[in-house]
Amino acid sequence: MAEEAHLQVIDRVVQEALDKAKLTERDLSAVAVTIGPGLSLCLRVGVRKARKIAGTFSLPIIGVHHMEAHALVARLTEQELQFPFMALLISGGHNVLILAHDLGHYVQLGTTIDDAIGEAYDKIAKWLGLDLRRSGGPAIEELAREGDAKSIKFSTPMKQHKDCNFSYAGLKTQVRLAIESKNINATIPVSSATSEDRRSRADIAASFQRVAVLHLEERCERAIEWALKIEPSVKHMVVSGGVASNQYVRARLDQVVKKNNLQLVCPPPSLCTDNGVMVAWTGIENFCMGRFDPPPPADEPEDIEFDLRPRWPLGEEYAEGRSEARSMRTARIHPSLTSLVQASLQQKL
Repeated sequence: MAEEAHLQVIDRVVQEALDKAKLTERDLSAVAVTIGPGLSLCLRVGVRKARKIAGTFSLPIIGVHHMEAHALVARLTEQELQFPFMALLISGGHNVLILAHDLGHYVQLGTTIDDAIGEAYDKIAKWLGLDLRRSGGPAIEELAREGDAKSIKFSTPMKQHKDCNFSYAGLKTQVRLAIESKNINATIPVSSATSEDRRSRADIAASFQRVAVLHLEERCERAIEWALKIEPSVKHMVVSGGVASNQYVRARLDQVVKKNNLQLVCPPPSLCTDNGVMVAWTGIENFCMGRFDPPPPADEPEDIEFDLRPRWPLGEEYAEGRSEARSMRTARIHPSLTSLVQASLQQKL
């Protein structure tokens, strides 16, 4: 279904982007496309379209790491943002804390060992009967303003683990049990709920959000400590990805960052959620460094095997932050972007 949905709109979306920019394919210098991480079926649709354009018009092609794009788009909007910097990338599928030494050179300080915060927001919003047309994050943030954030004592995840990794599966279970104990019926939209029922839902939303973000805060505190030990010149922390649009998240993390004498950098909300601009900008950064592939053949066969990287770490794990979690060990399929870039640079020496 996901692949079919992408196939139905890819041509129109690309054409609309060109039309809005008042450009044609002949005006392009190169083509950038996400090659991972993500669902391989969906990645394939984008890569096939990108290679078709690049081949037809003899354009260089740049394969982009989705999470690197989330980190680098902040450099488009914040001129002062120079390497090295820290980044917290938070979305529906990923939570990643990195230290960005340079373009293509990242150290992974922490990552998701099960569910990401965005997935937790979406799932809990559904259980609370919220309007999901804007996704779960904005819906929960809005309802949480009506609730008491300390009314339900949810446990903060991974308190006993002194690392920078994230886990939201247990918190999701705590929230589900709280919803069941209040007899909340998700088939009744919150807009139709009684005042008492709405208050219960708001209290759960607020309590969940407080603890979910507290988990982010605690991990960021430790990550800043580690990053400054590695790179004392770090001055900025980027927070990007879909969940970075949440104003409560931004406000809480801004306090953590300021307390450590760093500056928080958040792209505008339109560039936090998945977007083409971040991929194009990452393509530009890499293109200017000479990191691109030659144009593919114009008559490339339809059944060609594309270089897709559905599970693709951004950087090498920091030794102190290495997790023994099984889910992380089995997920590491493709060599990290950083290891590939470093190997390429060594070959050129």
